[in-house]
Amino acid sequence: MMFRLNKQADSLLHNKVYMRVYTAFATAAFGDWFDTLAIQVLVGYRWQAGPLMLGLIPVAVAVPGILLGALAGSAADRFNKLKLMRICDLLTALMTVLILFAPSMYWLLPLLAVRSALSTLNVPAQQSLTRSIVREDQLMQASSLNGIVNQGSKIAGPLLGGLALSVLSPQWCILLNSILRLGSFVLLLRVKYTPSAAESPAEEEQRLPLRKMWTEGWLFIFRSRLLLNTLLFGLVGSLATQMIDFQFTSLFRWLAPQQEGLLGWMVAASGITAVVTILLMNKLNRDKGYGLLLGGGELLLGLAIAGLGLLQPGTAVYPVLLLGAVLGVGNGVLMITFNYCLQKETPPHMIGRVFGIQNTVLSAIMIIAPLLGGLLVQVSGPSAIFMLVGTAVAVLGVGAMLLSPLLWPAAAKRTVPAEVPAGE
Repeated sequence: MMFRLNKQADSLLHNKVYMRVYTAFATAAFGDWFDTLAIQVLVGYRWQAGPLMLGLIPVAVAVPGILLGALAGSAADRFNKLKLMRICDLLTALMTVLILFAPSMYWLLPLLAVRSALSTLNVPAQQSLTRSIVREDQLMQASSLNGIVNQGSKIAGPLLGGLALSVLSPQWCILLNSILRLGSFVLLLRVKYTPSAAESPAEEEQRLPLRKMWTEGWLFIFRSRLLLNTLLFGLVGSLATQMIDFQFTSLFRWLAPQQEGLLGWMVAASGITAVVTILLMNKLNRDKGYGLLLGGGELLLGLAIAGLGLLQPGTAVYPVLLLGAVLGVGNGVLMITFNYCLQKETPPHMIGRVFGIQNTVLSAIMIIAPLLGGLLVQVSGPSAIFMLVGTAVAVLGVGAMLLSPLLWPAAAKRTVPAEVPAGE
C-alpha cells in the first residue's frame, strides 16, 4: 500500500535540520532494539536468570529516571538541546562498550542504570528540539515520523538481531548498538542549528535554579486538566503493562524453550502493524478524540496480552504473529496519541519539563511493577499472569472510552491554563 504525503509532510521532509536530527534518532533507535533483544536473550536464555532477576532489569533502567527525570527536563529547557543530545550519544556509546564485558547480572544492572541516566537527559532534549524546529501544524507529522522510527526499528532490529543471534553471541548485538550510537553522534555533529530569540529561555528564566523550573513544570501540569488526566492514564496503564513487559522472555521460554527467535518474530509483527497504524492515523483528527484513541489502544493491548497468556507450549507461530500484530496496533495508537497530546497541549518553553516529569512518573512505577510481575510469574507462572494483566488493561481501556467526554473534554470546551510566568 502506498501513502501519498500531503504538502505539509513534504515541507517537513525538506526541513534539513529536522531530517538530520531525525536520521540520528533513527540510527540510535535501531541500535537500541538490537541491544534490548540481545540483553534479554543473554540474561534469559544464556544465563538462565529467573523471573525476579529479569524483573530487576527494568528497575535498574527506571531508577535514574526517577532521580533525574524532572531535573533533566528542566535542563533541556535551559541548555542547548543539540549539544545535550551529542553528549548523551557519545557517553551512551562508551557505556554500551562497558556493558559488552559484563560477566554477570551483578555487573550488568549498575551499568544499565548509568546508561539509563544518560537517556534520561536525552529524551526531553530531543522532544524539546523537535518542538522548536517544526511548525505547530506539523507536530502530528513529526510525532508520526518519530513513531515510525520507534516501531520500524522493532521490525528490522529483532529480525536482524534474531538472525545475528543464530550465528553470533548476544555480545555482538550489544557492540552494534555502540557503533550505531557513535554514528548518531557523528550525524548530530553535522547539524547546524541556532535557537531563535523566541525559542531561547527568557532572561529571568535563565537565572532560575533548575529546582524552581522543575516546580513550575509540575504547577503547569496540575493546572491543565487535560494534561493531568493524560499523565494519570499513562501511569495506570503502564503500571499494569510494566508488570509483564520484561516477562515476555519467561513466557516464550515456557512456550518454545528451543526457539530463541520466536520472541523476535512476535516483536517484529508488532512493529509492522504499529507502523501501518501510525501512517493511517495521520488522516485522523486527534484534537477531539484523545480519550477514545487512548482507551481503544489500551483495549487492544489488553486483548493481545491476555491472548498470549492463553497460548500453550508447542503452539504454532501463526497465533503468536497474530497477537503480536494486535499488540502493535494498540501500541501505535497509544504512543502517537499520548506524545501528540503532550506536544500539542504544552507551550514550547515548557516541553522539556513536561516530558521530563512524564519520564519521572513512568519511571517511578518501574521500581515496583516489574518486581511485582516477576514475583507473580515465579509463583503462578507466566500464562496466568499474562491473562490477568491483559484483562485488567482491557478493562482500563473500556473505562477510558466510556469516560472520555469527562476526562478528555472536546477542544472547544476545555480550558488550557495560562503559561506559568518565570519565577512565579
